[in-house]
Amino acid sequence: MKSILKNKVIKLREQGKSYSQIKDLLGVSKSTLSSWISDMPLSKKQIDRLRGRNPIRIEKFRNTMRKKKDARLSNVYEKVSLNIGNLSTREKFIAGFFLYWAEGGKTMDARSVFANTDPSMIVFFIKWLKQIKIDSNLIFIKLHLYSDMDINKEIKYCSSLTKIPINRFKNSYIKDSKLSERTYKNGFNHGTCNIVVAEIDFNEYILMSVKYLRDMYIRL
Repeated sequence: MKSILKNKVIKLREQGKSYSQIKDLLGVSKSTLSSWISDMPLSKKQIDRLRGRNPIRIEKFRNTMRKKKDARLSNVYEKVSLNIGNLSTREKFIAGFFLYWAEGGKTMDARSVFANTDPSMIVFFIKWLKQIKIDSNLIFIKLHLYSDMDINKEIKYCSSLTKIPINRFKNSYIKDSKLSERTYKNGFNHGTCNIVVAEIDFNEYILMSVKYLRDMYIRL
């Protein structure tokens, strides 16, 4: 009887079962297993399988975790949408100044420059300029791109995104691409869009608006 049980233990061990698995299947204590199969260590492949490193199992685990994360983020998004709701015209007006405060040029000059890589921010800022009645003929675009990009394609993309005609695009700044510097591949993949407003009154207005916000928060 004991020999039959031991043979079963050996077969399970050969199949790559752990001590705990064999104990659960056959009810044999770990001390007995140690005396019977201590000279039968598992291979690296068997150990990896026990630890969940099987490629199929790993992919299933990743998919499960991805679905859980997507579901969690969906719930958070729904909560945020209820908390924020729709923005009023005034709220959008104020948001534009905060956006420029974070991403705009701060130099007193005859022009104002807002730069970003996120197409959504670019669209918002263009719409914000329209909201505050900036003459579209005063708005220009300058792209910062990499040499391995399709330059003409990116110019057409940005023109379509901003509704600014290509004849109001300044010469793009093209940077030589090095593998160590190609961080744009990890972002939105369209380089940096610089929105230029060539109007000194607007430059003074927006910089004083930013100063007002800064001063207000310093007082707080």
